[in-house]
Amino acid sequence: MILQPRQLKYPKHFRGKMKGISTSCNEVEFGDFAIKALDRGWITEKQIEAARKTIIHHTKKQGKLWIRIFPDKPYTKKPAEVRMGGGKGDVAGYVAVVKPGRILFEVGGLDEGVALKALKAETYKLPIKTKIISKE
Repeated sequence: MILQPRQLKYPKHFRGKMKGISTSCNEVEFGDFAIKALDRGWITEKQIEAARKTIIHHTKKQGKLWIRIFPDKPYTKKPAEVRMGGGKGDVAGYVAVVKPGRILFEVGGLDEGVALKALKAETYKLPIKTKIISKE
């Protein structure tokens, strides 16, 4: 289950800026515990999927999981050993742009110990600094 948009208006985007902090999706809304970003960066669809699988493994398919980020920004890459010039490369994958304060994943309907253990294991799959927070 690799996440990617169905279609895009323009297939290639600029890299853009990641200034500031997240103004939306910065509070726990659905579950009881969540992972909050402390750093900024790109998270690829493969990293999101690896984190999702880790949570599913640790919770043994109990409770509910909400993924609050979606990789909708394409990034391009040129093939290896290609000379400079010749235009922009082909789309290599999709990333989610994450700013500090953004909620990445939420879990609910689990014991506190199981939820914290699953979220702790998941943080090792992500390329940015995160912290675990609760609804209270």
